[in-house]
Amino acid sequence: MRNGSVQHRPFFKVLIANRGEIALRVMRSARKLGLGVVAVYSDADRDALHVQQADQAVRVGEALPAQSYLNIAAIIAAAKASGADAVHPGYGFLAENEEFAQACKDAGLVFIGPSPQAIETMGNKAGAKEIMKKAGVPVVPGYQGADQGDEVMLAEAREIGFPVMIKAVAGGGGRGMRLVADANSFPEALRSARSEAKAAFGDPTVILERAIQNPRHIEIQVFGDSHGNAIHLGERDCSVQRRHQKLIEEAPSTAVTPDLRAKMGEVAVAAVKALRYEGAGTLEFLLDASGGFYFMEMNTRLQVEHPVTEAITGLDLVELQLRVARGESLPVKQQDIRFTGHAIEVRLCSEDAAQDFMPQSGRMARWQVPDGIRVEHALQSGSEIPPFYDSMIAKVIGHGATREEARGRLIVGLEQLTGFGVTTNQTFLMSCLRHPGFAKGEATTAFIGAHRDELLAPRADAAFDMALAGLLLYVTNPQAPSWRRGRSLAATCPLPAKIEIAGQALELEVWRERDGSYIVARNGRQDKFEIDQLDLDGIRFRHDGVMDSAKFLRDGDRLHLQRRGIPLAATDLTLAAPKAAASNGDGKVRAAMNGRVVAVLVKPGDRVTAGQPVMTLEAMKMEHVHKAGIDGVVAAIDVAEGEQVTTGRIVAEIGAE
Repeated sequence: MRNGSVQHRPFFKVLIANRGEIALRVMRSARKLGLGVVAVYSDADRDALHVQQADQAVRVGEALPAQSYLNIAAIIAAAKASGADAVHPGYGFLAENEEFAQACKDAGLVFIGPSPQAIETMGNKAGAKEIMKKAGVPVVPGYQGADQGDEVMLAEAREIGFPVMIKAVAGGGGRGMRLVADANSFPEALRSARSEAKAAFGDPTVILERAIQNPRHIEIQVFGDSHGNAIHLGERDCSVQRRHQKLIEEAPSTAVTPDLRAKMGEVAVAAVKALRYEGAGTLEFLLDASGGFYFMEMNTRLQVEHPVTEAITGLDLVELQLRVARGESLPVKQQDIRFTGHAIEVRLCSEDAAQDFMPQSGRMARWQVPDGIRVEHALQSGSEIPPFYDSMIAKVIGHGATREEARGRLIVGLEQLTGFGVTTNQTFLMSCLRHPGFAKGEATTAFIGAHRDELLAPRADAAFDMALAGLLLYVTNPQAPSWRRGRSLAATCPLPAKIEIAGQALELEVWRERDGSYIVARNGRQDKFEIDQLDLDGIRFRHDGVMDSAKFLRDGDRLHLQRRGIPLAATDLTLAAPKAAASNGDGKVRAAMNGRVVAVLVKPGDRVTAGQPVMTLEAMKMEHVHKAGIDGVVAAIDVAEGEQVTTGRIVAEIGAE
């Protein structure tokens, strides 16, 4: 299966059919080879960094992916309009869509990836499993039949045995995937998986697999060219996941021995050669505790986690893609590949880990990345993070001579990275990296589920950070009353301050001592701060004889604070007008994020109980169920399926019985 009938396919300008950090990543390697680069953008991305940095940029539609980044005709037209003669799909969106690859070929464009036939054969999970079974590769037991009827699917799930995994045939990245524990929850999980798969990939077809408990998720990076050559670049361990989406990836895996690596690599290369596969690909396996491995799927594209392989091999995988696409032979042979050190990547996502990883969107008021560590991103201070796309906003990669060195560098890099304005999983990632189980290399796919409470536990010195936030809110407030001076300030002149952190209102007292230091008191605790330096970017201070520092940003009544990599957001309520207390249990179901209504699960007049699902919203390509807060009767449904809603909007109303 080859991309074309000619050996050499020269091209000079590449259109990148993607957005964000991967668009910038492809631009970097393309320019290294002397190629021009063209960006595409939706209305939501008009001012995005990948648009600004491209040689040319073409609008391809409205904000929703189906109207822009998934619009094949618009992207082909953009390539023609810009004079591009090749297309790089990045990952996600149309990267594994055989119709898109064929459309590029029909339009005379070089598709930087495998042939449409290879994408169709191996990108389809059911077809790929059949090919692997015939080749003698062990696969996970399951069902991948053409009959997708609800009753048939439930019967097959019972036959396989619960728990089962529902997976989108055309998908990846956790979209359209559901772990189902029993038959009762299967119908709704099936509906939800199909809906999510349809929205993300345009295909609602799913397969079923037996759920292997607590495995490692191991993938093998492969490359093939049009001359029949094929290589593997070792494995990546992608076991640390939430919502079946990878959060931390590393190479090599602590669970893979040299013999197992050779065996898995041999299987992967044999598959590539049998397919006459061209370009980058990844074979994904589940590895059980006994060392048995089972083929899951093949991703016929570049992976999000490709930088860890680049770090330990010294190869530029995007450059290899470009060279193979223009008909060159792979520049390295299997015996030439050397693995050096260890690399770990984390995915920084705009989500609230404490709220079940709820996606977040909005304006990134301040964005600063550290020096000395690789950060793949497409952000700058003031960038808007729209609610329509994947929540991953950056990747941070640590590389070292040993795993411990790579882990340490990555933790320091995360401590130094600053993202103020939108909640991210920065703190959660550091908790994962510092956890003893991860530090020992023992993490399986059950890691986050098993240690969730530990990973989300507040830090031991949270009270100190609250005090620091209270101090900064007060001393940076231009409307604050002047500091009083006198002989006994501590005893007679405490100034009340009220702040809100994580929805909790806190009352503090702040005063200034005669020596210029500040005291912040709350619930009998007193913290003394001596400020050495205070400017728009940060504060240096002394506390208990130790000099420390923190970054902060004052944005109206809002304060963004970060000390040792742990961000905190606080609101100044001291001078604010009293607000009516928000009622709890008022029966109103409010949108928890900006998103699109994909399923209304009840209708007016229905009786519901507290905790019952009433509506499903989709944000950043993931579905989120909204539930009733009280027992009662549905009084009104205030939105329609397909409607885009904003955070806080009332979507349903429930009246008490």
